[in-house]
Amino acid sequence: MNTHTLAAWRDEPVEENELCDDLVRRRGRPRKLPSDAQCQQIVETARRLFVEKGYGATTTDDITAACHISKQTLYRFYPSKAAMFAAVIAAERNLWLRFPVDEEQPIAAGLADIFRLDLDEEAERRRLGLQRLVLIEERQYPELREIKTIHGGDVSLRALGSYLAGQAARGRLRPGDYAGYARMLSDMVFGPLLKRGISLSETPDRAERRAHLLACIDLFLHGAGA
Repeated sequence: MNTHTLAAWRDEPVEENELCDDLVRRRGRPRKLPSDAQCQQIVETARRLFVEKGYGATTTDDITAACHISKQTLYRFYPSKAAMFAAVIAAERNLWLRFPVDEEQPIAAGLADIFRLDLDEEAERRRLGLQRLVLIEERQYPELREIKTIHGGDVSLRALGSYLAGQAARGRLRPGDYAGYARMLSDMVFGPLLKRGISLSETPDRAERRAHLLACIDLFLHGAGA
């Protein structure tokens, strides 16, 4: 992958529309800027195809055909498939872990907000779809690991570590490795679904997922609580 393509997603994490505008500027401003609605349509279509077919098996031809646009239009938004995947991950990041949250509320309630206790089954399938895709294909496609670090789950884990450090400063957690705490709790919550090969059609219903999340939070706090 050339340096021009990598530059499209090696900067600071940005929201999907900002990433779209940035990539347009990198390739030269067209006569008329693409609309946000069309940019969002491409990102949503790409997300669906990536989850259905896999990152490696999805081509730009697949995406342009599904969006009924030309390659010229697609590349005006995103100069590469990697840049497009970065936009998908950035757009979905708040679905994985929600930030910011009210840090003054009790820590158990704050963690429930962060891990999206409010999600319904469809939103949970959407969240797990991208997580599983990266987990399965990042070894074959190293750019996915870098995208995750810059735009995706690793950004959320760093935010979670900062949140836990803030809670420790309030006397709610004992001092420790907050980045390690964040990864530990994330593995507790997502590990059972991501690492056992459960299909998305078998995603637990909302009641089961809520019970699992609350149990993970309770177990974590009993282990790390002040």
